Amino acid sequence: MAEPIAYSRRVLDDELDAIIAALPAIAIEGAKGVGKTRTASQRAGTVRRLDDPAVLAIAEADPTRLLDGAPPVLLDEWQRLPEVWDLVRRSVDDGAEPGRFLLAGSASPNPPPTHSGAGRIVSLRMRPLSMSERVDGQTVSLGDLLSGSRPQMTGQSEIGLDEYVDEILASGLPGIRGLPDRARRLQLEGYLDRVIDREIPDETGAVIRNPMALRRWMAAYAAASSTTASFEKIRDAASAGHDRPPAKETSQVYRDALARVWILDEVPAWIPSHNRLHQLGQAPKHQLTDPALAARLLGADRDALLAGREPDPARPRDGTLLGALFESLATLSVRVYAQRNAARIGHLRTARGRQEIDLILERDDGRVVAMEVKLARLVRDRDVRHLTWLKEKLGDQLLDSVVITTGPAAYRRADGIAVVPLALLGP
Repeated sequence: MAEPIAYSRRVLDDELDAIIAALPAIAIEGAKGVGKTRTASQRAGTVRRLDDPAVLAIAEADPTRLLDGAPPVLLDEWQRLPEVWDLVRRSVDDGAEPGRFLLAGSASPNPPPTHSGAGRIVSLRMRPLSMSERVDGQTVSLGDLLSGSRPQMTGQSEIGLDEYVDEILASGLPGIRGLPDRARRLQLEGYLDRVIDREIPDETGAVIRNPMALRRWMAAYAAASSTTASFEKIRDAASAGHDRPPAKETSQVYRDALARVWILDEVPAWIPSHNRLHQLGQAPKHQLTDPALAARLLGADRDALLAGREPDPARPRDGTLLGALFESLATLSVRVYAQRNAARIGHLRTARGRQEIDLILERDDGRVVAMEVKLARLVRDRDVRHLTWLKEKLGDQLLDSVVITTGPAAYRRADGIAVVPLALLGP
C-alpha cells in the first residue's frame, strides 16, 4: 500500500491556528479540489463527509446526529444538506464551546440557509496554491509592506519566465499539479466538465439547459482574464461562430452559478474611503479561481503562451494571453497573502481608463499598498507612471508601491518603488 502523501502546510493554516481556539464554528469555503478537507482534517476530531451517500442518507433521516463526536466536528461538503448550517448556528447560540465545528463547502447552495450565520459562523476563503505554497525562498513579506515600514528589498530568484509559464499551467489544485502533462490536461478537462455537468446542478440547484453554451461562455470569460471587459463583450465573444449570443438573463445565470461554486474570483473595483479620487470605474476585474483553468478553456499550452499565439482572435482584452495569465497567478497569490494579513483587495481604473493599477490592498484604517503586475524582467519609468500618479493623489495614505515582475532580484528604485519578483513575495 502506498504511503499517504505528507501534508504541506498552507497559508490558511496560520489563520486557523490564530482563531480556532476562540471561535465555536469556522467555515472554510472555496472551489472543489483546493484542499479544504485536507487542511480541516489536520485538526478534526470527527469527520462527517456529506458527499458519502451513506452518511448523507443517515443525516437526512436525523441531521442532529451530525453534530455529535469528538471536537472539532468537521462537516465536509455541508452544502449537500443546507439545513446543517442552521443546525450549527443554533448550536452556537446554545453555547457550543470554542473549536467545536469546522465546515467545509465547495458551493453556496440555492436557496441559501435561512440565516446567514453572521456573528455565529466565521467564514474563511481557501484558494488554490499561491506561489509561496509552491516554491520556497520568499524574502519579501506582504505583511511588512502593509505595515508602512517600507522594508528593504532583498533576495534573488532563479525562477524565470519559463518556470512561471509552467506554474500557470501546472494548476494550484494540489491533486492535479503533480501529474504528468497529458494526465494533468485530462484532469483539468474533467474538472471543467464536472463543474458544468455535476457541481452546478447538484450543488447550487441551477438548471443549465445548454452545457456547451456555458462552456463557450467560460472560454470567453477566460479570454477576458485580468480585464474589466463588459459582460456584453464576453457574451458576444461566447457567440462567435454561432447564430446568436446567449440572452442577457442566461449569461447572468452562468455568472451566478459559477460564482456559487467558487470558479469565478473577480477582483472588485477599489473605491477609496477618503474622497481623494474621482470618476473611478466600478467594473470588476475578471479572474477564474485558477489560471490553469483559463489556459485549459482556451487550449493554450506552453509553446503557444511562450510564442505569444492567441487562441481566440475575438479576445476582449489588450496585451498577450501570457501577460493576462501571469497577472492571474500574481493576483491569486496576493489574495492569499492579503487575507492572511486582514487586508481587502481591489483594483483601480479611472472611468476613462487613463490610469489603471492592478491591485490595491487596503488596511482597516483606509491606508493602502498599490501593486502593478508586469510580465517583464526590467522595470522602466513608463511602467511606474500610474503608481507615481497615485502617490501624488493619495500622499501619506499610500503606504508603499510595488511592481511584481518575472525578474531575478528584489530591490527599490531610486523613486522608492519596490520591484519584487513574484516568486520572492510571501505573506
